[in-house]
Amino acid sequence: MSTFAKHADAAQPGTITRRGFLIGAAGAGFTLAFLRPGLVVADPAAAVAARAFEPTIWFDIDRDGIVGVNIIRAEMGQHVGTALARIVADELEADWASVRLNYVDTDPKWGLMVTGGSWSVWQSFGYLSQAGAAGRIALIEEGAKLLRVPVASCTARNSVVSGGGRSIGYAEIVRRGDLSRVYTAEQLKAMPLKPAVERRLIGEPAKAIDIPDKTTGAARYGIDAEVAGMVYARPKLPPTRYGCTVTAIDDTAAKPVKGYIKSVALDDPSGTVPGWVVVYADSFHSANRAAELVKVSWSTGEAATVSEQVLQAHATKLIDSAEGGSLVVADEGVEAAFAAAKSTLQQDYTTATVLHFQLEPVNALAFEKDGIWEIHTGNQWQSLILPTLAAALKVPESKVVMRTYLLGGGFGRRLNGDYAVPAALASQALGKPVKLVFTRADDIRFDSPRSPSVQRLRIAFGADNKVTAMEHHAAAGWPTLAMAPFFMPKGKNDQPYDPFSIAGADHWYTVGAHRVRAICNDLANQTFRPGWLRSVGPGWTNWALESFLDEAAHSIGVDPLAFRLSLLDAQGKNAGGAPSAVGGAARQAQVLRRAAEKAGWGGSLPKDSGLGIATSFGQERDMPTWGACVARVKVDRSTGVVKVEKLTLVIDAGTIVHPDGALAQTEGAALWGASMALHEGTEFHNGEVRDTNLNTYTPLRIRDVPEMDIEFIKSTEAPVGLGEPGTTVVGPAIANAIFAAVGARLRHIPIRPEAVLKALKGN
Repeated sequence: MSTFAKHADAAQPGTITRRGFLIGAAGAGFTLAFLRPGLVVADPAAAVAARAFEPTIWFDIDRDGIVGVNIIRAEMGQHVGTALARIVADELEADWASVRLNYVDTDPKWGLMVTGGSWSVWQSFGYLSQAGAAGRIALIEEGAKLLRVPVASCTARNSVVSGGGRSIGYAEIVRRGDLSRVYTAEQLKAMPLKPAVERRLIGEPAKAIDIPDKTTGAARYGIDAEVAGMVYARPKLPPTRYGCTVTAIDDTAAKPVKGYIKSVALDDPSGTVPGWVVVYADSFHSANRAAELVKVSWSTGEAATVSEQVLQAHATKLIDSAEGGSLVVADEGVEAAFAAAKSTLQQDYTTATVLHFQLEPVNALAFEKDGIWEIHTGNQWQSLILPTLAAALKVPESKVVMRTYLLGGGFGRRLNGDYAVPAALASQALGKPVKLVFTRADDIRFDSPRSPSVQRLRIAFGADNKVTAMEHHAAAGWPTLAMAPFFMPKGKNDQPYDPFSIAGADHWYTVGAHRVRAICNDLANQTFRPGWLRSVGPGWTNWALESFLDEAAHSIGVDPLAFRLSLLDAQGKNAGGAPSAVGGAARQAQVLRRAAEKAGWGGSLPKDSGLGIATSFGQERDMPTWGACVARVKVDRSTGVVKVEKLTLVIDAGTIVHPDGALAQTEGAALWGASMALHEGTEFHNGEVRDTNLNTYTPLRIRDVPEMDIEFIKSTEAPVGLGEPGTTVVGPAIANAIFAAVGARLRHIPIRPEAVLKALKGN
């Protein structure tokens, strides 16, 4: 259903009013809502109608028994709606064929609206399970009354309550019953959930609900949004993200273009799009053509002289200094252990700037209607951009609403909703609805890329080559500082840090005294807006960590698998615990052993072929997704070309809610990791990225896709993330395999053929 149709339906009589965690009659159905602490209401149904409750409703059932599950997460190809609906439907004992998805618009009642960090299932599992259980219990109670049998004799299955040899469907219960119930937040938390052995939907195969609409073209994406009377606009971007001011606009050459309206320099109080010009026309074709003809002059700032080499040199300088940064891990005795070490090893690792290149270029439609600003677009973190939109428009946040659409890919780009700001300002300046559409090159020039990084790791060995200390210093641009500084915790030295630029370095290995220092590359943040990109920090911190551990193992003559297993002893802080890290490092050791076994670790291989191994806990220590990868590669010594022949991955993500979605997510993540390891990356030149289209920025192609063997450990532990963890282990596994094949050690990604040839010559 289109967004416009959803809002039209909301005005029709008899529809379900969604009001939080209250089970109560509402029109011709019932809803689940939460009773705000301290608020006492005698009549739940009247309270629903009077909007007396905190509106955070998660599902409803209509007269026909259709279960509508409200989804606050963004759908961008990962089928998140299906996974979340499975959680509700399983506890509700609903007929899966009756379940529908409602992707909701922004409203304070939904709380934090964000889709990223592989958080969706992990964060939602508890409260959606409780909501489903509350609904099941209410339906059984009311069904028992209608059947005139004891509640204790009744059960629910496939949207039917049965007892005493009789049965009644959920639809009839909704039509005939009195479903008024009130549950407090405390009661919901104590709601008895089904034991894992009684789950009938979670973990079972199922087709994603949204596949038919995506297949037929009925699905609505942001690029599809239209309203009557709208005009189009394309941006003219300044030379750099920051520090530019428009000095002149010459649209003489654009005026003959049919449909061209005018060009305007935007005034942005939020500071999101300084130096921007938008070109208006009555169609995108005309706006695009006119934009190519409009000439804009800018004054530029210091960012216009910054290059990738300058950024990396600055990062290295920051690491060299003992001052600055945040100590994320700061065990005592690090210096003493290094001073007393039998031997030490130190290496630096680097990564290039990486771009998102999601399929659908960013776009937004904006207009004011009845005093409310409507922003129609696909977005991953609505709660983050709403205050910025309000500041840009100089209106209260309550006067801005974001209408929800499917996303044609996100990969973290749409966590930053900056592209909605110029659309809103363009509409405000013109006084009409404006659809701002970015070309591919515009999209990339305005991207929030993954910052280039420099990392330095050091390890100390004592007697019998036992690891006694380890250090990890990481310097890069910080996206969270740029866009969500309120999300930054403080380290052991009371300095804030970006958790998405260091997670992964705080590993589960037992290494004696451990120190992890996160350093913001301030020059990067001043030059561009760093962004979150699929797998965030662990995508590059684990590249360095697992490459380094491989080097460390070889330096003392120990098998890399055995070396890692010796450090995954699950002792002390690495023992793990509830709710999401039960088993700790022992579970990481399990996936490592299993991946090695499946891949034939230790067996013989043809000449110039090799196996490399890497492991990680995925994203964050409080929601670890244990993963391991063995990569098999073949290296052409004459060209330096690396062919990845096979990736073997084993994942322990606790309870797997939607197996098909989990497999698809892991396949995509693994291929993304391979792409960043060997194929994709760009550089900054004069304050801008060098590559703005796919003719020069060359991600993994279909011809390069390797065989993949992916296994999930069966588990009933808490479900954790799956969208990103598979990315984190592939890059270092490939680099380690290259070393195993030809003895060439690569410490920068992407690994280009020329770098392989250079390393071979150095052997």
